[in-house]
Amino acid sequence: MDVIEIGSRPSVDGPDEYFTGDTRIDPLFDAHDDANATAANVTFEPGARTAWHTHPLGQRLIVTSGCGLVQRDGGAIERIRAGDVVWFPPDEKHWHGATPDNAMTHIAVQEERDGEAVTWLEHVTDEEYPDSEG
Repeated sequence: MDVIEIGSRPSVDGPDEYFTGDTRIDPLFDAHDDANATAANVTFEPGARTAWHTHPLGQRLIVTSGCGLVQRDGGAIERIRAGDVVWFPPDEKHWHGATPDNAMTHIAVQEERDGEAVTWLEHVTDEEYPDSEG
């Protein structure tokens, strides 16, 4: 058994290389031995979002507070709220983040393949991101 105590893993700002706007990442757990899953609690301030990215084995988001947005490549932008669960299949290009006017927090769970859980791509441009909740 392994207990990871609250506060034992420091919060980090989402790196500008992969995020737009103010984000905070609170690591929850890493891959361990034969378990390949990793997870983090990610908070997006209004207007903050990830860059486009993919996951080799998919990703599940569990929205814990606020209101956010998700989009897969070629799809419509969809609103997500506390209690929603989102599944992105393996290698599906997508992004997620807060709405322009509300913060959003989710738990992101993904599995590693060959030690990698994500492939980061280009930033979501201001033209791609909605400028209001409309």
